[in-house]
Amino acid sequence: MILKDQLNRKLQIHKTPQRIVSLVPSQTELICYLGLEDRIVGITKFCVHPSYLRQAKTIVGGTKTVHFDKIKALNPDIILCNKEENTKEMIASLEQIAPVHISDVFDIADNLELVFMYGELFDKVSESNELISAIKETHSDFKTFMQEQPTYKTAYFIWKSPYMVAASHNFIDAMLSLNNFENVFKEQSRYPETSLQELKTKQPELLLLSSEPFPFKNKDVEEFQKEFPEATIKIVDGEMFSWYGSRLLKAFQYFKTLQETLNR
Repeated sequence: MILKDQLNRKLQIHKTPQRIVSLVPSQTELICYLGLEDRIVGITKFCVHPSYLRQAKTIVGGTKTVHFDKIKALNPDIILCNKEENTKEMIASLEQIAPVHISDVFDIADNLELVFMYGELFDKVSESNELISAIKETHSDFKTFMQEQPTYKTAYFIWKSPYMVAASHNFIDAMLSLNNFENVFKEQSRYPETSLQELKTKQPELLLLSSEPFPFKNKDVEEFQKEFPEATIKIVDGEMFSWYGSRLLKAFQYFKTLQETLNR
């Protein structure tokens, strides 16, 4: 059969894939949720959910660099990648080993499309439809909840030395928007570097320091508070803002709790 990925690339699949290599942590979590854990043969060192998976499966590298010989030895039927997390050079080499399905997720709609695609690709249509319905329901409930919540001018930090933030054209920005967090770097794209001087010109009301990829700590909160005494500064769970797939079922409840802490 011929299927398409989220870059509209055609994949020639001769049978339902039974041996999966996943090079994207949130997608690894998603396929496990769909009941495909037994089919996984290779993952990255960052695939930390479910927590025990790295002890049970072959680790083939990270998201930017992998051991192609390890992947080839696993004889995969399909390799799962993402446009943002994996490189073009990697994908070109991976395609010499097995068909590569590439995701491209910027918002909730993209996420639901990916879940649907995996349902078809792995013959898990019933499971994917149930997940899609559950995400839609929790999303709708959260939108209703957010109707009464205030808006905050917000900066979301992902890195230190140099400081880097989430701007537009990424999944984090979509999650910020859902939370009425007005991204002060919206006019820029992806993950630009910034400085405290530039940030001061934007007069943020809320600074969110992500737990990943850079693990911001309480001392960072204290440093930012000295520079922005009028702003609210919080460390947030980066997985809830940047992981898509089945993670959204947990994320919406996390966002509710976060909103409640802001409004005390």
